[in-house]
Amino acid sequence: MQNNQSVRLEFIVLIASLMSIVALAIDAILPAMSTIGISINSLDSNSNQLLITMIFLGLGSGQLLFGPLSDSFGRKPIVYIGLSVFAVASIICVLSPSLEWMIFGRILQGIGLAAPRTIAIAIIRDMYKGDYMAKIMSFVTTFFILVPVVAPVMGKFILNHYNWRGIFYAQLVIAFIVCIWFWKRQPETLKPEHKVKFTKFVFINGLKELLKYKVSIAFTIVSGFISGAFIVYLSASQIIFENQYGLVNEFPYIFAGLAAGVGLSTFLNGSFVMRFGMWRLAFFAILVFFLNSFCYVLFFWNSENPSLPILLVFMAIQFFTIGFIFGNLRAIAMEPIGHIAGIGAAITGFISTVMAVPIANYIGSFVNETALPLFIGFSIFGFLSLSIFFYMKRDVKIV
Repeated sequence: MQNNQSVRLEFIVLIASLMSIVALAIDAILPAMSTIGISINSLDSNSNQLLITMIFLGLGSGQLLFGPLSDSFGRKPIVYIGLSVFAVASIICVLSPSLEWMIFGRILQGIGLAAPRTIAIAIIRDMYKGDYMAKIMSFVTTFFILVPVVAPVMGKFILNHYNWRGIFYAQLVIAFIVCIWFWKRQPETLKPEHKVKFTKFVFINGLKELLKYKVSIAFTIVSGFISGAFIVYLSASQIIFENQYGLVNEFPYIFAGLAAGVGLSTFLNGSFVMRFGMWRLAFFAILVFFLNSFCYVLFFWNSENPSLPILLVFMAIQFFTIGFIFGNLRAIAMEPIGHIAGIGAAITGFISTVMAVPIANYIGSFVNETALPLFIGFSIFGFLSLSIFFYMKRDVKIV
């Protein structure tokens, strides 16, 4: 376990880059959703949202495979396997003749990307613990957030100067570069004495061990609630800004601006977490997450969308809280299960993602005429998350 002095900037940027391939695969195609839909004969914007939400289904299920494998065979070989699956899936997306084939390719992309996403977290847990782990997660996430800032702009540029397939080719090139960097510069972090013999019972045994830790289960569920609400925004943002507000050309820049707010708060979290603790910061962030969205629902219930500046103010506040939520929640959930970091990251990630996808698909189906369903979803799952915090307060002092 490393100390504060041993953190290298290269490590933070490398791990963030490994995780960022996921964000690139999700966000870069947002400006091209309508064009892709026309190309594959899918003209229903709600159906096209599946191109975003279903990649999360692959991410969730893939973790169950790659997490246990990484505990048995090491972190690095599994990353290579996952990126190979991602490469095959990207080619399937490029060649897809229909929505069904494209969805299959997106799910397979998610399965492949589950390896670098899960194992990046396991590597951090191999090396750090406690609030300092949360600090490292925050700095990694800060770099990670830069991708949603630039990805839609990059996607729009490629779309304007080439076509939507070029977006997938660009993802492949970037993934290849990161893979080579990871291979050359990142040592294996799973110590030989911590390797777990791979058997057909590894998942069952890991789940039994995980269930011993109420904190890990509780905050995995909270992650599922918040992630589900956030995925609604990812999948429906193109409908809100392009269809409801008519901001086709401006959409990538609006998305980038909101993502930059998440990046700022994530960076601040890295500085604040050592002073206030991950529990307290996560609690207050979710409290603001709930109150802000609930106020929007009260103000604009059963009415048309507000003016764009007002909507952006509410969204900016909402997403500013995200930077104080995700890294801390994951660190809280992983803290008690460092001895099973690979399978632990896999199971907790699977549970939260499998919760998030149906939440996103259901709420997203209502985002047609106004953004109100988005904020209703934020309110409901913010309230449920707060309830779990208050329940867990009996065991851990939060405030």
